[in-house]
Amino acid sequence: MTSKEIRQQFLDFFKSKGHLIVPSAPLVAKNDPTLMFNNSGMAQFKDFFLGNGTPPSKRIADTQKCLRVSGKHNDLEDVGFDTYHHTMFEMLGNWSFGDYFKKEALAWSWELLTEVFKLPKDRIYVSVFQGDEKDGVPFDQEAWDIWASMVGEDRIILGNKKDNFWEMGDTGPCGPCSEIHIDLRDAEEVAQKSGKELVNADHPQVVEIWNNVFMQFERMADGSLVSLPAKHVDTGMGFERLCMAIQGKQSNYDTDVFSNTINFVAAKAGKKYGEGKWEDIALRVIADHIRAIAFAIADGQLPSNNKAGYVIRRILRRAVRYGYTYLGFREPFMHSIIPLLAEQFDGVFPELVAQQEFVERVILEEENSFLRTLETGLTRLDKIIAETEKNGRIAGEIVFELNDTFGFPSDLTALIARENGLSIDEEGYKIALQAQKDRSRKDSSKEATDWTIVSDEDFDFEFVGYDETEASASLIKYRKVKTKAGSEYHIVLDKTPFYAEMGGQVGDSGVLELGDLSIKISDTKKENDLFIHISTDKNFEKFVEQYATNKTLVAKIDTARRSKITSNHTATHLMLSAMREVLGSHISQKGSYQNEDLTRFDFSHFSKVTDEELGKIEDIVNAKIRANIALDEKRNVPIQEAIAAGATATFGEKYGDFVRVITFDPNFSVELCGGTHVPSTGQIGLFKFVAESSVSAGVRRVEAYTGENALAMFEEQLAIVNELKGLFKGQADVVKAVKALLEEKAVLSKKIEAFESEKLQAIKETLLTKVQSVGEVNVIAEVVSVPNADALKQLAYELKAKIDNLYCVLGAEVAGKPQLAVMIADNLVADKGLNAGQIIRDMAKEVKGGGGGQPFFATAGGSDVSGLAKAIEKGKTFVA
Repeated sequence: MTSKEIRQQFLDFFKSKGHLIVPSAPLVAKNDPTLMFNNSGMAQFKDFFLGNGTPPSKRIADTQKCLRVSGKHNDLEDVGFDTYHHTMFEMLGNWSFGDYFKKEALAWSWELLTEVFKLPKDRIYVSVFQGDEKDGVPFDQEAWDIWASMVGEDRIILGNKKDNFWEMGDTGPCGPCSEIHIDLRDAEEVAQKSGKELVNADHPQVVEIWNNVFMQFERMADGSLVSLPAKHVDTGMGFERLCMAIQGKQSNYDTDVFSNTINFVAAKAGKKYGEGKWEDIALRVIADHIRAIAFAIADGQLPSNNKAGYVIRRILRRAVRYGYTYLGFREPFMHSIIPLLAEQFDGVFPELVAQQEFVERVILEEENSFLRTLETGLTRLDKIIAETEKNGRIAGEIVFELNDTFGFPSDLTALIARENGLSIDEEGYKIALQAQKDRSRKDSSKEATDWTIVSDEDFDFEFVGYDETEASASLIKYRKVKTKAGSEYHIVLDKTPFYAEMGGQVGDSGVLELGDLSIKISDTKKENDLFIHISTDKNFEKFVEQYATNKTLVAKIDTARRSKITSNHTATHLMLSAMREVLGSHISQKGSYQNEDLTRFDFSHFSKVTDEELGKIEDIVNAKIRANIALDEKRNVPIQEAIAAGATATFGEKYGDFVRVITFDPNFSVELCGGTHVPSTGQIGLFKFVAESSVSAGVRRVEAYTGENALAMFEEQLAIVNELKGLFKGQADVVKAVKALLEEKAVLSKKIEAFESEKLQAIKETLLTKVQSVGEVNVIAEVVSVPNADALKQLAYELKAKIDNLYCVLGAEVAGKPQLAVMIADNLVADKGLNAGQIIRDMAKEVKGGGGGQPFFATAGGSDVSGLAKAIEKGKTFVA
């Protein structure tokens, strides 16, 4: 079977077992502070396990794009060196939310593998959890008995907490698991050694292909386990490994999941896969990494220098370096693989096909950028490796320098070091990196306590903020979070009018009232499916005490602030549609931010938006505002119906089966959106761009004001014009007057330059008469009068051109500050060992300053003009 057929058979099998087939969540995790990327199939369902949300079905199956290159689960270092680890991989999964449990899950996994996929039963081994006394979790007798009835006890292995207790992170849902392993070795090897002995021993042909996790607990911040409200099943099967097993291959990379990519790159490089160790590793790395890069970009995560963007940049640079070193690529090549990938995943992950050109352009720009520094960095690293003792370590400061100067991620330097029998000082690198972080930004780390449950009754959360600005609510739970600035409280209500930050729109602020007591809410965030009301109000503990006896809690938003945010959000809808009219249909959203002050919008476009184009977009938006178009809002629309009707969706967002459709004129703006909007466009008042810039390759950014802020900007500009009119009394055309003034200034500036040049030449001629001979050295040491530091430098160079064996120290007062310069003839530097950089540093002490430069020329500045004469005298002593 082809990989497409294998994937489809998995989904069809579980559909026949009553499972709802859902699309993959984006690769980049949204609204989950514990995750940077979705690293497992269950990540998007976390709240269903915790009881914070209701799943669309009690039985679900899908294939999920996963990325494991950061945090607890990190496979990056193994990629390319072995045949079965990947950065991005597909996780085939089936879930039960409080429905079936171990009996059905294990029986169906056995049925699918052996009856449908026809994998040999005598090559399959399973594991069960042996229990953990510290956590108080017993041996999984139930799973043992189920497996014993199907595979026999001789094929069951007991696993410890490391192998058979699955946890996504330090906190969250977890539970014992049962893994399924398969032995893919040839018959001769099997006869020599049992596969049972090689399970979890990192053998490339004895691999885990499926894990059945029995979600029973939640790991709390204090390390304890608490039983979940219901028992769930979470299974994950590695698609690439399954293909290897079914297609009878010895490596994931030999399957059709990767083979087309490998053959394409090998042909481009003039190589053949299987004929060289490092060439093969390079081809595997590239074939793996390009998938992760492409889908991350398609899901909205652009390469950058921080957080998730930096992870993607690291992966890309790792692949480029392998292509450069082992396949001989000196020009960008990664971007050329995208059409092949887009075709391969068409119908499975259609977002890559839809954004193929954009993804190619972003990767091409990233490749060009890195290739510009790669060769220089590798030359520097080669020198460092040559100077490092055999089996030694490269210092952490050097690893940091390679990262900071040449863009070499630390893991790339570690990889190259390992290829040369060396290692890196990881702790030293971390210290250097942390020092930089401390210099450039404040630490924003937070430490949260476990939730305090106020009401343990089941509740169906309700957001009423589309229709109401206040609501009576119940306090469900809260937690205290320590931050660098102090402490804040995270509060969960059963009902709220507060909009939580989503889709670029900031969260609401306001108050929670309880009788005559109220607390301020400064922000509202979404964490998975929970709306978190954030407060730094010191009266919160008192608020909780009072709530125990008086439960008449009322949540009220700041309506004035909400109104401004809503205007900015709605203006973004109008702006996007106007952009498509003016710039083209390729425009798609790549990020947005709307608060009470402005709207900021990132979009796919490959050239600067001209002032004329911005003006046209503004005109369209303001015309729609004046037309006062009424909002047409439809809720719970089937997503396919909405897309078919022409609604615009944002790549990288996870949409449910039913969506909210926002329309301002069906022939102009129809979008899927969960934000708040004005009842009619006239409420926006006015729209005005204030900035246009580049964010990254293929992505531009605009910022705009609406309403009162736009009006205030116009009033400010008008005040400036009126002030100018006042300065140019009697002249009706202010622009003409300013142009004339600038022309006059240019003429006068040229005259001043000529006068200064004449003066400088006069100073030079005077200095030529003051040359003193000290042996064979011609010395000039004077304080001169020059207009600026550049003139002092020019004077020194002109003297050098006129005088042989020159040793020149000059000083000047420029704008009230001392300036020094030292110029030394090249032969004196070589023969006498004189060094201008060292000399200037000693001289600068006399003027309370510092400086430096090259051995033949150096400059310095300071704060004490009275020390100029002393500095010049000190400079003279060096030649003696």
